[in-house]
Parts: sequence; C-alpha cells; structure tokens
Amino acid sequence: MLNLYWIPLLTFIGSLAPLVTQKFGRNACASATSFFPLIAIAIVISNIGTVFSGETLRFSAQWVPALGLDLAFRLDGLAMLFALLILGIGLLVILYARYYLSDKDNMGQFYAYLLLFMTAMLGIVLSNNLLQLWFFWELTSISSFLLIGYWHHKSEARKGARMALAVTGAGGLALLGGVILIGQTVGSFSLDAVLASGDLLRNSDHYMVMLVLVLLGAFTKSAQFPFHFWLPHAMSAPTPVSAYLHSATMVKAGIFLLARLYPVLSGTEAWFLIVTLTGLMTLLVGAYVALFKHDLKGLLAYSTVSHLGLITLLLGLGSELAAIAAVFHIINHAIFKASLFMAAGIIDHETGTRDMRILSGLWRYMPHTATLAMVASASMAGVPLLNGFLSKEMFFAETIHQTTIGSLSWMIPVFSTIGAALAVAYSLRFIHDVFFGDDIKDIANVPHEPPRYMRVPVEVLVVLCLIVGIFPDFFIGGILKAASSAVLGGAYPADFHVSLWHGFNLPLLMSAIAMVGGLALYMNRERLFSFQSRFPERNASEVFDAGVKQLRDYFRIFINWFENGSLQRGLFFILLVALAMTIVPLTSLTTTAGLRPHLPMNTVMVSGAILLCVSAVATVAWHHIRLLALLLLSVVGLIVSVTFALYSAPDLALTQLSVEVVTIVLLLLALHFLPQVIMNYSSPSRIVRDLSLSVLIGGVVGTVNYALMTRSTETISWFFTENAKTGGGGTNIVNVILVDFRGFDTLGEITVLGIAALGIYKLIAGMRIAMPAASADGIPWSSDKNPLMFSVISQALLPLAIMVSLYIFLRGHNLPGGGFIAGLITAIAIIQQYIAHGTQWMHDRIKINYLTFISSGLLIALTTGLGPILLGKTYLTSWHDYVAFPLIGKVELASAMLFDLGVYLTVIGAVMLILANLGGLTTSNRIREEGES
Repeated sequence: MLNLYWIPLLTFIGSLAPLVTQKFGRNACASATSFFPLIAIAIVISNIGTVFSGETLRFSAQWVPALGLDLAFRLDGLAMLFALLILGIGLLVILYARYYLSDKDNMGQFYAYLLLFMTAMLGIVLSNNLLQLWFFWELTSISSFLLIGYWHHKSEARKGARMALAVTGAGGLALLGGVILIGQTVGSFSLDAVLASGDLLRNSDHYMVMLVLVLLGAFTKSAQFPFHFWLPHAMSAPTPVSAYLHSATMVKAGIFLLARLYPVLSGTEAWFLIVTLTGLMTLLVGAYVALFKHDLKGLLAYSTVSHLGLITLLLGLGSELAAIAAVFHIINHAIFKASLFMAAGIIDHETGTRDMRILSGLWRYMPHTATLAMVASASMAGVPLLNGFLSKEMFFAETIHQTTIGSLSWMIPVFSTIGAALAVAYSLRFIHDVFFGDDIKDIANVPHEPPRYMRVPVEVLVVLCLIVGIFPDFFIGGILKAASSAVLGGAYPADFHVSLWHGFNLPLLMSAIAMVGGLALYMNRERLFSFQSRFPERNASEVFDAGVKQLRDYFRIFINWFENGSLQRGLFFILLVALAMTIVPLTSLTTTAGLRPHLPMNTVMVSGAILLCVSAVATVAWHHIRLLALLLLSVVGLIVSVTFALYSAPDLALTQLSVEVVTIVLLLLALHFLPQVIMNYSSPSRIVRDLSLSVLIGGVVGTVNYALMTRSTETISWFFTENAKTGGGGTNIVNVILVDFRGFDTLGEITVLGIAALGIYKLIAGMRIAMPAASADGIPWSSDKNPLMFSVISQALLPLAIMVSLYIFLRGHNLPGGGFIAGLITAIAIIQQYIAHGTQWMHDRIKINYLTFISSGLLIALTTGLGPILLGKTYLTSWHDYVAFPLIGKVELASAMLFDLGVYLTVIGAVMLILANLGGLTTSNRIREEGES
C-alpha cells in the first residue's frame, strides 16, 4: 500500500505533465494531466474499507521537530470525503476544460495551475499537522490567484485575483495566529494531539482569541458575510475554474476547517453565536443578491455564498444531527453546483453571453443541456427526489430544535425558510429565463449542443443528484457516516439513516412554504426588481480598490514622514524602538553583575581595549576624512580579530581578518563614487540628540553584555566537543558544525549569499556614475593608475595566496580554516590583481564567469547533501573514513569536504561578482565617455 504522501505528491508531479505534453496536442495534454489524479484517487479508494471500519490511516516523518513541524498526513472519514470530491470533480473539470478552452488559451499552463491548486487542497484535507495545514492553506490562495487571473489580459480578472488573494491572505495570517495559539496551548501542532484536547482548549484563557482567529481564517476563505464580496468577482476566471472553486475547493477549505476543528472548538455559547449568526446572515444575503443578478455565473456565485452560509449555520448549531446535515450538504452542494457552473459555461461557450436579459428560449436549441441544467437547478432549490431536498429537510429539522438564544430562537427557522424560498426563486429564474420564453435575441451564432464529451461531466453529476436523492443511504451512507464520525469525534448516532421520506412533519411543511414562497417571489419578480432598483448598485471591486488606494495614501504619508531620505532619522527611530523594548526588562534586573568570576586583565588587553574605543570614536569624529576614517575603522576590526585569537577562536580571527580586507575594498569602491565633500553637517540640536541616544544605546548594550558574561549559562558545546570527531570526522569543531551538524544552515546561508550577489550584480549592471577626476581640493588624480611596482609584487603574491587558500581549505576539517575562509583569501588575491592591473587588463587575460562559481558551488553543496538519502541516511549526513594511498599512506577523507568545496566556490563567486563589477564601473564609464566624445 502506498503511503498517504503520494496522494498530494502525485498531483504535484502531475502539474509538470501538461507543460511537457501540450506540444503533442490537446487530447494528449488532457490525458497526461488526468493520469496523475486518477492514480491518486485510486489510492484513496483502495483505503475506503479501512476508513469505513473506523480506522484512521497516518503517515509521519520528522522535519523540524524543534518547531513541532512534521511532514504528517492522515486519512479519516472527513479527509476521505474531501479527497474524493477534490479528485473526482477535479477529473471531471479536466475533461470539461479540454473542450471549454479555446485554441488561443495556453492549455498546459491552465492544467498546471489546476493541479497545483488540487495539490494545495489535498494538502489541507490530508494534513495531520496544523502548521503543515496552514502552509497548504496559503498555497491555495496563491494557486487560486493564478487561476482566477488566468485571463490576465482582462482587467476584471486581474482585479478579481488580487481581491481574492488579499482577503484570503489576510484571513490566512489570522489563522496562523490561531494555529500558533492552539499549538502553544496543547503543546503540540499534531492534529491527533489537538483533537484529543477539546476540554483543554475550551477551558483555556485564550479560547476566545483562538476561536476568533480561526474563524476569521475560515470565514474569509469560505466567503462568509461580511467577507463574501470577493467570491463573485472570482467569476472572471474561466468557467472550469469557477466550477472547481465553488464545488470542491477553495471555498470549501474554510468549511473543512470548521468541520475539522469542530470537536475541539464547538460546544460553547461563543461558537454558537458567532458561527450560527454569521452563517444565517450569509445565507440570507447571498440568496437575496443572487435573485437580482443578471449574469449566470453571478447568480450561481451568490447562490454558493448562500449555501456556504447554510453549511456554516448547521455547524454552528452544535448538535450531532446538525453536523451530519452539514456534511451531507457539503456532498450535495458540490455535486449540483459543479454541474450548474459547467452548464453555465456551456451556455456561454455556445452563445457567447451569460446575460439572462439576452438569453431565453434555449430549450429549443439545446434540449439536452437544458434538461441537465434544470435537474441541477431543481436540486439546488430543494425539489423532492433530488439530493438537495434531503439535506434541506435535515437543515430545517435542526433549526427548529435549537433554543440557545432563548425567546429569539424562533427567528432561526423563520429566516432559514425565507432563505430557502429565495433559493427556489433564483433557481426558477435560472430555469425559466434561460431556457423558456421568447427566442434568443442579439446573438450572432445560432446556439447548439456542445461537443459530446463536454456534456459528460455534467451528465455524471446530474445522475448523482438523482441517485443520491432517491437512494441516499445506499450510495453515500458509508462515506456520510465515516465523515460525520470524524467531525463528531466518533459520536455518530447508531440508529441514524438518511431516507427519502420522514412522514408529514414540520420540516416538510417548511419545505412546502419555501417552495410556494419561492414561486410567489418569482412571479412577482418585476416588483422586486423595481424595489431593488431604488438602491444604488455598488461594485465591490471598485469599493475594494478605493479602500486599498485610501489605505495606501495614508501609509504613504506616514512613510514620507518617517522615511524622508535621512539615514540618521531612520536609524534614530529604529534604535529608539530597540531601546524602549530593552530598557523595560532591564529595570526588573536587581543587579547587573553575576556570580561568574572575572577573567584576569593585563596591560596588553587594556591597551587593546583603549585603542579599540579610541579608534571607534575617532572614526565618528573624522568621518568626513574618508580614507582616515576607513583606516581607523580597520583598526577596530583588527583589534576584534586579535581578541578572537586571544580567546582561542582562530577560525573567527581568520574570518574576521579576511572579511575586514574585503569590506575595506568594498567601502573604498563605494566611497569612490560618492561625493568627496560633505555639504551639510548636522545641526547642534541633532548632534545632541544623536549623541544622547548613542550613549543610552551603548550603556544598555554594555549592561546586557556585562550581565550575560558574568553569569553562567548552560551550553551545548559539550555535545559538539564529544561528537565532532566521532560524528563528523574532524577535530576542528567549528568547521564540523558548519559542514555537518549545522550543514543545513550553512546551505541556506550560502544560498542567501548567492542570491544577494546576484541582486547586487543586477542593480549595478549598466549603471552610469560620474567618475571623479580630482580630489576635493581640485588636485587631479594621478595618471599612473597602475604603478609598476605594485603590479609586479601583486603578480608574485598571487600564486602564494592561492597556495595559502588551498592549504587553509584542505586543513579546515581538523585545524583552523575551511571553505569560507579559503574562499575569502582566494577572493582577496584576485581582488588584488584587479587593483594592481585594472579591470580591463584582468578581463583580457582571465576569462572568469563568477556566476558559474556561484551556481557550481550551490550545486555541489546541494548534491553532497542529497547523496546520503540514496544510502538511506538523512539529508547532509557526513561520511568519513581513512583511505590508504600509495607512497602517502592513510589519509582521512570526509564527504563534508565536498560540501565545503561548494561553500568555497560560492564565496569566491559572490565576493568577486560584487567587487569586480563595482570596480568595473570606472572602466565602463570611461569607455562610454570616450565613445560619446
């Protein structure tokens, strides 16, 4: 049996298939795309028997255990239900899109986005770790943004995509806060642990905060009032996207979250009031607005909002049967809503319009499609013998049994009946206005039935509407029981069965009232439309854009005040905030000095400390004399290096010295292009302000350092000392930590270093800067840019420096050194040649592509880390052993040296990519000036 991670992994891999196969034609592309979801759904179906028996399948692998983040998946009844909906309807959407998309549309890209979206949804429903669930939650926002904005040449598509991303992304941030609070309260982010801690969470002091944050995430994703406005504007996406998004994905993610956390967050008065009233308001608002929409997809979009409100209302009621009804309606809504959107897409595809004021009489031209759409619409309205009727009956039954809001409890069933009547009215409008009445007008092409296989997905779904409606317990009893048991924590009523007929009762009367009321509303629609026309119609997209613009303007004012171009001002506020946050906890420290004895002092140490302080102060005092300031600053770096060496940190001393040289060269190059004379000096008041703040910052930092250094702290240095040789194969503990124990950190650091170098390279590429020709006093620069003595000496030093760097590199695993230090030494040696001979001279003689250095270094480091996986070890596990060589003898080798080689190459490439190109600006500017003259 394949592990659960294969389900989302297959669809993720499958997102590459359409990109590769689209050149072979539309059928090949669609077939290749559907292959991977087919395998994934086969894996889910193969586990149906196990899940139906009440067992939960799990897979877990540690990822970042210190953060509680594991790669964990679970397959229980609820996850299986959603996985079947996501994969099953997804396959139908793939088939439908094959015929819906035009030849101008990039089918490969569309299918790739669709499968990425499918992967994100599967990740949500199968996750057994809350942090992992949140990761996939945000991935749905990103992938839906790509799908909604697929027709990016349309303004409404771009606006709809941005709105959806902004609203659901903001909800995702709220959800992250709730997830962190839940994890901290439970002590684990594992969903197993969370679901077993219902009483702990409900009794927590942070329950209300957790509840509100989680509900914000769920409500924004599932378009609950007042966050419903983004969903109708997502209709600018292609209809296959709308069908998928409204039935089985995206909006159902919020419903899934409510159902998943139902066992631990429900059962309180706060849950009932917030969830139930939000659901009821969404039900009514969505149903009312849907009635007045002229766009087919707009009507269906607001009907989705209404039905999502219905499901939310049921989950808010808190009873067992209400939760079962919610799960049942999740299934029913997915079936009839997907078929309705596909039918709307067919109508649009064949007529070129979705405006119901133009469409009419399509029964004469498209009888097959009309029949399918009418059955699905009847299901949406809750007509008997269809699946929508059954869950609507259960919904009515549960609304009349709640008494939580006391004497006002009657309002919930009354308003629910009104919402159902509105659903009947807009369903009748969908049927009558589109398929009956006068012949269609103002259409260039005569409508006709779509290609045969374009109707197949709709036919499958409509047949399910009928079968589930007539034989509910036989066809979905198992999955309904399994999913509801997961929602209820295993408390599924043993005697409960879904049946078509429950006798004459109050819910049946409410259904009859809704049917008659809906018919009456539709027959009086002209009066309703006349009444509605009195209200100004507001475009949610325009309101949203105006709000965003106003917010942007407010923050622009603040940013312009805060960041007015003065570096002093920006640093002042940053340091002021840091000072405020540090002083408060320091006031609770009764004494600064700890019990740890002081280290002995001597004349050399005191002299070094005084020299360091004097140099630092002098750098500030003489900052306008740039060369002198740099020399004084280098003295500070030298004293720090000597301090490292004095306290037995030779690796740090070597690194500090190398970095000092590179930094001085970088600053010299940067200062070369800056104005030589500082025109404006700080006013006396600013000097007093800055001096006061610097004294305070220095005092606080000194206090913190003294407090820490005089207190004994528990460290993990003993672990590295004991395991450096046995575990990493080296006696240089620092190097072993960098390339073995913390190799993943080092890989991330060199990746960031490479990215930073590329960013700087792109910033300075093609830059035109005026090159000064004289000093600040007007004395021309010397024409001898490359003195002969310097050139000769530098050439002699180059091979020596390379040998030293190689020596430092090779001994780094056992003695002070390593790839980082060796890379800096090599870079310094090459920089020296640039300084001595000039950029053009170097380019003419040495063809070095520093981008290749960076890419090769990262590739070597990454490959070295992947190697152990092939041997069944964890990523970046180091190998070391003694190898006998002829005439040399035994030599210790370690795979970490290959990783260190990657560090070495990346450091050289990054440093030289920045400095060589920055130094090359002088040459390029001179060449440009000569060419222009």
